[in-house]
Amino acid sequence: MTTEKLIRVLAGSMILISLVLAHFVNPHWLFLTGFVGVNLIQSAFTGFCPAGIVLKRFGIGSGSCCAPSDQGR
Repeated sequence: MTTEKLIRVLAGSMILISLVLAHFVNPHWLFLTGFVGVNLIQSAFTGFCPAGIVLKRFGIGSGSCCAPSDQGR
């Protein structure tokens, strides 16, 4: 699975988990949903993706979608 697909799965999972936690535990969990959304938007414009960096350090995924230094290869 490519890094880009893994990031999408991770982001979608975090959003769903935070919605469930907001419903059953505390509405403040919606801040996590907002954080994930803002991070997705900024990574689209800047190419900087913290999740991509973490996945790369753990050696998970193949290919690169976010790191500016790997673009154009």
